[in-house]
Amino acid sequence: MEHITLLLAIVIVTALVFDFTNGFHDTANAMATTISTGALKPKTAVAMSAVLNLVGAFLSVEVAKTISGGIINENGLRTEVIFAALVGAILWNLLTWLVGLPSSSSHALFGGLIGAAVMSAGWSSVDGGTVVTKVLLPAVAAPVVAGLAALLATKLTYRIGGNIRNGAQEKATAKGYRAGQIASAGLVSLAHGTNDAQKTMGIITLALVTGGVLSPGSNPPVWVIVSAGVAIALGTYLGGWRIIRTMGSGLTDLKPPQGFAAQTSAATVILASSHLGFSLSTTQSCSGAVMGAGLGRRGGVVRWSTATRMFVAWGLTLPAAGLVGAGAEFLTKQGTWGVVLVAALLISGSGAIWVLSRRKPVGKDDVAPDGTPVTGDAEPAGVVTTAIAAVSPPPTAAQQDLKATIPAPAGPVADPARPATV
Repeated sequence: MEHITLLLAIVIVTALVFDFTNGFHDTANAMATTISTGALKPKTAVAMSAVLNLVGAFLSVEVAKTISGGIINENGLRTEVIFAALVGAILWNLLTWLVGLPSSSSHALFGGLIGAAVMSAGWSSVDGGTVVTKVLLPAVAAPVVAGLAALLATKLTYRIGGNIRNGAQEKATAKGYRAGQIASAGLVSLAHGTNDAQKTMGIITLALVTGGVLSPGSNPPVWVIVSAGVAIALGTYLGGWRIIRTMGSGLTDLKPPQGFAAQTSAATVILASSHLGFSLSTTQSCSGAVMGAGLGRRGGVVRWSTATRMFVAWGLTLPAAGLVGAGAEFLTKQGTWGVVLVAALLISGSGAIWVLSRRKPVGKDDVAPDGTPVTGDAEPAGVVTTAIAAVSPPPTAAQQDLKATIPAPAGPVADPARPATV
């Protein structure tokens, strides 16, 4: 610790700030469906998620090692590069939080890191093979795998419970699924801490290597693990209500069985990737699972306009954060005044986004804890939803309300086959 310079201390603090934004940006991954179905109250949900994020930070360091010694060549890397990368990641996180889009904090970090490294030392400083195998491929595969798993799990769940007709049984079943949601949400929170807190551990470890405090290939020190876990837990407790609203009811309207299927599928994918050292996006995994669960219920509608905006944000995250990271690195290369200017731009940009967010604040009372959509009028079913629903169409409203719309006759009716007597 005695070898940490002022610049390195600034980088460590900035990394923890990113970790904090990661916490409130990605809280929706674990708790949005649990809140939207009424399984947990909003503040209870984020408090539970915060504690489990902290616990998850201590379970593994495989992802941290991928970041600190896999994506970027550590030899000759300047500490300012890490600072520039974090600036790009933080600003992109805050911007997507402002508009309520569940983009990937992980890809924002990777984009900023790659852009800053390329600006500093050229393309040779980036390990393209690691980027493809442990970042890009998981980014494509994770939401697809989680979505398919949630779709199949939802269909299976409704098929198994299809014979339940008694009202009391339906209430008991819904209560059981809500309890299952709480357990699966805890598993997602644990997985989020295991995967996402490690990204900040990896960045701080990389900064310590560039500053000469640690040797290349070192594991994160204990104080790095603890500080990263605490930062992401505090951010999680703050609650990213804007993104929770989008994930909970902006993509689709979820019932307890769907929420349970979505969260279990996402947690399985995230924990498996953490074990293998794949630094995937928990946001994309959970979003894919939510959409899969929405398509898995008969008559379920995925709001494709919101999903399309989300897909666009996913595609822009790496290059946008990379461009900001590269620009920040260009300034830090100019000397001390450049570092000061980048810090000032980060503070002023973050402050401006916060001021804009106060114009239309979103709090815990705006995330529809009873499952009621809060994003406006219902969106008509798209092509994909219609095609899936056509396989097993749900009963129409006219069929369900037939008895209610045809009133019973007020008095005795003569038999039409028997002529009336005079």
